[in-house]
Amino acid sequence: MIAIGGAIGVGLFLGAGGRLAQAGPALVFSYAACGLAAFFVMRALGELVLHRPTAGSFVEYAREFIGPWAGFTSGWMYWVNWAMTGIAEITAVAIYVHRWLPDLPQWVTALIALAFLVVVNLLSVKLFGELEFWFSVVKVTAIVVFLFTGVALVVGNAEIGGAEAGVHNLTAHGGLFPAGIGIALMTLQAVIFAYSSIELVGIAAGETRNPREVLPKAINGVVYRIGVFYVGSVLLLAMLLPWNLYSGAESPFVTVFSQLGIAGVGDVMNAVVLTAALSSCNSGLYSTGRILRALADKGEAPAFTGRMSSRHVPYGGILFTSVAYLAGVVLNYLVPKEAFDIAIAIASLGVVATWATLILCQLRLRQAVRRGELPQPAYRMPGAPYTGWATLGFLALVLVLMAFAGPAERIAFWSIPVLVVLLFAGWRAVQSRRSTARPDVERVAAGD
Repeated sequence: MIAIGGAIGVGLFLGAGGRLAQAGPALVFSYAACGLAAFFVMRALGELVLHRPTAGSFVEYAREFIGPWAGFTSGWMYWVNWAMTGIAEITAVAIYVHRWLPDLPQWVTALIALAFLVVVNLLSVKLFGELEFWFSVVKVTAIVVFLFTGVALVVGNAEIGGAEAGVHNLTAHGGLFPAGIGIALMTLQAVIFAYSSIELVGIAAGETRNPREVLPKAINGVVYRIGVFYVGSVLLLAMLLPWNLYSGAESPFVTVFSQLGIAGVGDVMNAVVLTAALSSCNSGLYSTGRILRALADKGEAPAFTGRMSSRHVPYGGILFTSVAYLAGVVLNYLVPKEAFDIAIAIASLGVVATWATLILCQLRLRQAVRRGELPQPAYRMPGAPYTGWATLGFLALVLVLMAFAGPAERIAFWSIPVLVVLLFAGWRAVQSRRSTARPDVERVAAGD
């Protein structure tokens, strides 16, 4: 439920509206392609988790199978992912609340949402888990209701807002690719972001009873359910209304239900997608707290981020991430209309880095198995190593396409060299600190 809750967020509930308006029904193919990549990433993660369950997740796997620098880099790129995702989520909260309180400044709503979630995460892991479970129940129930309702409306060719629902909407308004294949490819970055957070099931492994029994079922369940929820929902959205009736200004689910003519149903759906945004941001604070603590234990993050409370909450990492979320509040103040797209574009870089790290670690794990250094895993990634290399190629394509997309994506693409320089400088600083500390340790050991 934590993985499903983290994954079903604003990428689908808000982002799909703007992307449908951009690419039309072709968005279905983008979700299917990214869903296939997500499937192989999750199976790779499953193989790694069954090899060694750990709360540090892929950071520890990167350190074990690639090298210490990879653990440092992947951990901080994951933090970048969630820092920017959190900004996108609290921006979405402000956009949803705008429906009811149009005069309330967007940055004020974002700040209130952030304060609430920080308090929840600081209190206890149990409270986080309970809240996230119920958030997830609301979201999954809403998606299931939408799928059944949507199928009934399409089969019955119901009239929605003056337009007739049906399969014909996939081709009647310029075809499957009304804006061209190129524009459809440009949506891959946003769709990759929509699938992010499915890897949370791996991070939860270190805090799960009997992980070797529970996690294979959890991973398989997440993959299949996310595929149905995402691809199925986008396909239904494209059939329920002409694609040019959607926009990025509100959730496409709210657009559909508001057009049904039933009083209050649009507001109910708006409340549901509001909880979805809060849920995903909640997951971000949870995961980054654990990742930063894993980095701090190795001296690769500020010592403060490794501090634990008496309730076993890594409050240092949570507070560190919440400061980054405050930058999102400022972004909502300065450029409220662009804040969401900029945040998800930069967050996508972290998603691609995380997924690529998991695939590379799985490839190294298999190499160690073939050399006889490790036992054959009981849970395996199908088609490896070929599916792994194909997934890496797909992720590289997503990065390249960002250079030719909109302004937000180009900002993210050209931030890559900046991130590389910062990570290189950070790693050198860590190495320098360790080399300075080593002689002191050796002198103490020698009795000086």
